[in-house]
Amino acid sequence: MRRVLAPLILLLLTPLVPALADYPDRAVRVIVPVAAGGGVDVMARMISQKLSERWGQQFVVENRAGAAGIIGTKAVIGSPPDGYTLLYTPSSLSLTVAVNKTPPYDVEKDLTPIVNVAVSPYALAVHPSVPANNLQEFIAYAKANPDKLSYSSAGVGSASHLAGELLKTMAGIQMTHVPNKGMNPALIDLMGGQVQVLFASVPAMLTEKGGRIRPIAMAEKKRSPLMPDMPTVDESGLKGFEVGNWVGFLGPAGLEPAIVKKLHDEIISIMDSPELKEKFNTLGFDRIGSTPAEFGATVREDVDKWGEVVKRAGILTN
Repeated sequence: MRRVLAPLILLLLTPLVPALADYPDRAVRVIVPVAAGGGVDVMARMISQKLSERWGQQFVVENRAGAAGIIGTKAVIGSPPDGYTLLYTPSSLSLTVAVNKTPPYDVEKDLTPIVNVAVSPYALAVHPSVPANNLQEFIAYAKANPDKLSYSSAGVGSASHLAGELLKTMAGIQMTHVPNKGMNPALIDLMGGQVQVLFASVPAMLTEKGGRIRPIAMAEKKRSPLMPDMPTVDESGLKGFEVGNWVGFLGPAGLEPAIVKKLHDEIISIMDSPELKEKFNTLGFDRIGSTPAEFGATVREDVDKWGEVVKRAGILTN
């Protein structure tokens, strides 16, 4: 029996070995489901360029923006699981599932996680008219003035919106949501005093030098190198509070584990280079560099966590 099976097994496996060893042997599409020019897009292009240089095949970034990332994500889900179409996406991947009554895809069944690259930190910021220099003072003021505070966001269902809803629940405070059409317009409204509160992207916030906003707490569980002296919401009393806009690589469901490992290991090596570390810092991203399993757990946990926040806030969309 062994003499019969051994050649058969070898015959079945032989075609796979060259394919994996030679990957990639042609151009690879990296679909980015956001518009060109932002930090997510710039980072995707930096990593793709390095992959092209190292492996001698072009990794071509293709922006497929629209519908909160659904258009680009579905393009990857519908592609062959051969490693030649990859997704580089922010955490809107999970948020979109959480806020939709009928989710456009199943992040666990439809995609293969490769590596969570980095996170763009958020911070709780207030207008200078709010008499609070830390989280505890802010919560006390909000409780004493339940009808006075409004908070902006980058749009309904965005990370900044759900962060505000999570804060309301965990701190037991009331604020009115004023959605905007992006982080920069939301930041402008905060600086102008049209709203008093915003969970702002730290890189965007650091461009403001006129004292028109006051950051009071980081939204990640750990302090950011961008603002090392700023305490987190978690360490300021609201244990477990964590919000950040991660970015990472995924492929379609069924992607060969050997290809996943090859991509993961090479991307980690690129991320660890001094050149990329410096560029990450310039863009305002904190390195993560997770394993595929860790990344998959993060995506699933985000769907569950934000799904609960969305239900409590009653902000499910069609």
